[in-house]
Amino acid sequence: MKVLMMNGSPHSNGNTFLALSEMEKIFAQEGIETEIVQVGNKAVRSCIACGKCAATGRCVFDDIVNETAPKFEACDGLVIGSPVYYASANATLIAFLTRLFYSTHFDKTMKVGASVVAARRGGLSATFDELNKFFTICGMPVASSQYWNSVHGREAGQAVQDEEGMQTMRTLARNMTFLMKSIALGKETYGLPEKEKVVRTNFVK
Repeated sequence: MKVLMMNGSPHSNGNTFLALSEMEKIFAQEGIETEIVQVGNKAVRSCIACGKCAATGRCVFDDIVNETAPKFEACDGLVIGSPVYYASANATLIAFLTRLFYSTHFDKTMKVGASVVAARRGGLSATFDELNKFFTICGMPVASSQYWNSVHGREAGQAVQDEEGMQTMRTLARNMTFLMKSIALGKETYGLPEKEKVVRTNFVK
């Protein structure tokens, strides 16, 4: 099994990375393969709603989004990590996720998702909620921990001093592992849930 991890911080070795790395240790113990993709320091433009991906199955802008798409399709779980900027995720990460989720047409049902956020003090739960919305719109169960998935620290490296935050990351990784393995067994026994033909509605008659 494999977990794909997105580092949405522009700092490749900052506190967001430390949170993801703490999870990686547990995944390794559980026999789960991991890969961290550095997103936050890349030049990623936002979606322009051109609709070309509907025909091609890939984004018209050929960058890290298209590079990551096959890894996303192959993984069993996705962890998204971000620092907190004005009670929101890094804008580069949001642009990346918007294009990644929208331009990929493979079935994401029952891939397990988890978001992780890092901040000096506040805005963590708002950012946590923002990131979880990418999972819940496409049938991905969200893994939880003993607390909201967050760590505190301002300067790089300070997150390791947040003992509760680090424990939260370890618990999250264990819970995520259990959920992925349970879903895999469920697929073998029952298959995926039945899907109805999607109905699209709006409020203009």
